[in-house]
Amino acid sequence: MASQDSTNIARSQQDNKLTIMLVAGEASGDFLGGQLMTALQSLHDGEIFFSGVGGPAMTRQGLSSLFDFDQIALMGISQIIRNVPYNPKRIRIICDHALETQPDVVVLIDSSEFNQWVAEQLKNRKFLKPIVKFVSPQVWGSRPNRIFKIASAYDHVLTLLPFEPEYYQKVSLPATYVGHPVTERIAETGGGPSFRKKHGIPEDATLVCVLPGSRRSEIKYMMPVFSQTIEVLTERIPSLVAVVPTLPSVHDRVASVVETWPVESLVVMDEREKFAAFDASTVALAASGTVSLELAIARVPMVIGYKIGWLSALVYRRLLLVRYITLANLILGREVVPEFVQEKCQAQPIADELERLLRDDDARRTQLALLDTVVKELLVEGEKPSVRAAKTLLEIAGVEGFDRCVRRQS
Repeated sequence: MASQDSTNIARSQQDNKLTIMLVAGEASGDFLGGQLMTALQSLHDGEIFFSGVGGPAMTRQGLSSLFDFDQIALMGISQIIRNVPYNPKRIRIICDHALETQPDVVVLIDSSEFNQWVAEQLKNRKFLKPIVKFVSPQVWGSRPNRIFKIASAYDHVLTLLPFEPEYYQKVSLPATYVGHPVTERIAETGGGPSFRKKHGIPEDATLVCVLPGSRRSEIKYMMPVFSQTIEVLTERIPSLVAVVPTLPSVHDRVASVVETWPVESLVVMDEREKFAAFDASTVALAASGTVSLELAIARVPMVIGYKIGWLSALVYRRLLLVRYITLANLILGREVVPEFVQEKCQAQPIADELERLLRDDDARRTQLALLDTVVKELLVEGEKPSVRAAKTLLEIAGVEGFDRCVRRQS
């Protein structure tokens, strides 16, 4: 049965209005989707109807999600296996909606495994409108043969890293480098002194920013290690204070652990508070992910840790093609940011590196200078990444004035 939203979207198409369906399944994808929707609305003169699956950022821009986007925030082999019985239902809901409403373009954001299934099902069910992948899976990092499946299911890929489009040339799949969206947040940095004053944190206190991740599975594996690290660091740095930026979806789990820490600790959820916390922080301890770039933009020295389930680790260890997992290290080809992965992700060595960054001024300056180099490489002069991505989508959708041919010819 068609929902009211579906009926409205179908009616809008009859009036030649632009309809765009987006699917995001985790916090990072929701953030990208929100930025993209804002850019699309700023560029397009007419009305745009959005549908699909997303979280708070996309909802604020007018998306009515088909179901809770947190239901598809999967990571790792064991999580995917446990959710197999539920995935067909969610995929069917998304595909039925696309086939019923026939949006001008479908944009599948992040969540590579889940969205690959969605794209394949849409193609199998003869959906003929363009399907775009926003954020290239890391085919350069592991499982390079995935590129052939991607090419069979998608019409275009929007990449965040400048070296990624060349990987798609060999399979004749159009790909556009749009720049890394996290660079749009440079304007949001600052506010550290006010943050400290607001929360009663002394100017001379050592503030460590702890970021255990945005997925439930990340919290499960990272919080115990990060908690132990704080305990070790507390013994060495008497003036230590901790701030933990988190998201509503995992707030309760994070807060319940932070309550047990032996230091003054603060949990914040607001995005503006998060960047103010970065600016106020002396050093950061983070799970690997986009947040490492946010910290680089905010110029916070950092240490990265990451751990997943043993089954996922067993599989990924055989597939991994790169030496590092932190983006700054990948771009520069060296370990600029200390990273501790899987069995090396232990409290004692992590605390050692954090203490070094706190006590060794040369180590801090060196890391920050190299992080500045990384940020410059991810900036595309003159245009925001979300605007570049939006222009490409409008071209793909055939909107007048955006007529460069960017879709693979059938």
